[in-house]
Amino acid sequence: MAEPARGRVLVVEDDQAMRQTIEVGLQRRRFETASSADADHGLETLRTGEFEAVVTDLNLRGMGGIELCARVQSCRPDVPVVVITAFGSLDTAIQAIRAGAYDFLTKPFELEALALVLDRAIGYRSLRAEVKRLREQIGRSAPPGRLLGDSKVMRVLGELIARVGPTDAGVLITGETGTGKELVARALHELGPRAGGPFIAVNCAAIPEALLESELFGHVRGAFTDAHSERLGLFQQAQRGTLFLDEIGDLDANMQPKLLRVLQDKQVRPVGSDAQVPIDVRVLAATHRDLETAVDEGRFR
Repeated sequence: MAEPARGRVLVVEDDQAMRQTIEVGLQRRRFETASSADADHGLETLRTGEFEAVVTDLNLRGMGGIELCARVQSCRPDVPVVVITAFGSLDTAIQAIRAGAYDFLTKPFELEALALVLDRAIGYRSLRAEVKRLREQIGRSAPPGRLLGDSKVMRVLGELIARVGPTDAGVLITGETGTGKELVARALHELGPRAGGPFIAVNCAAIPEALLESELFGHVRGAFTDAHSERLGLFQQAQRGTLFLDEIGDLDANMQPKLLRVLQDKQVRPVGSDAQVPIDVRVLAATHRDLETAVDEGRFR
C-alpha cells in the first residue's frame, strides 16, 4: 500500500532546469507538485487549485517573489510560502518574512532540507486550522490566566505565537513590565514539541550574582562553603523542556559569557566540577530593556 503524500506544493520558478529539479526532488520525497514559470500564472494556479504550500524563487521575471508572498498572504493566507534565492542576505530574509513568507532558503540548498521546511510549513498550516476550529468552538471564552483580547495587536501576537510555538527556536520576548511576557513564554512552550516536558522559569534580576551561576548550572558537593550536597541547576531541571530566563537584560556582565557558552555548546559545567553535562533545552528569554542599545554600547553580549 502506497504511503500518503506529504502535501501538495506549488513551485514558482522561472529557471526551467531549477523548476524541474525541485519538482522531481519533491515528488521523489512523496510531495504532489504543480509548477509555474512566473508569479502571475502561479497566483492563477493557486486560486483555482488546492495547495498546502508554495515554493517561490525571489528573483522572478515580472512580479518578484516578495510581491508574490504579499499577494498569497492577501488571497490565500492559509497557504505558507517558502522563498528560495541565490542572493541571500539578512535584509532580504526580513523583507520576505514581513511580506508573509514562512521561511527562507539560500541556493544552493539540499532538497531534503527543502522537504523538511515544507513539512514544518504544512504542519504549521494544519495547526492554524485547528486553532481556528477550536476558537470557533469555544467562542470568546478562554480559561483563566490565558492571553485575552481581540485587538489587532493581540491578533498579531496570537499569530506569531502560533507560528513560532511549534518550532524549537529560541525566542526573545520584549515588552514593558507587567505586559504578560511569561504568559507568552508559557504559550510558546505549550504549543511546542517540548510541551510534555518541564517549564522552568527564573528571574535573572531577582537572584544575587554570587548565586546565579549555581542556580543555573548547578554545583557539586564541596564547591563552596554551603555546598553540602550536589545540586542540579535549572538547565538540567529543564531537560527536554523549556527554560525561561526572565529579565535577561539585567544579567550581570560576568555571567553573560558563561551563559553564551552554554547556549553555543549545549553543555553546562556545574560549579566546582571539571565535567561538562550535555543539555537538551529550549531557551526562551524576556526583558523590558532595550537590548539593541545595550549591545551597541557594549553592555550586553
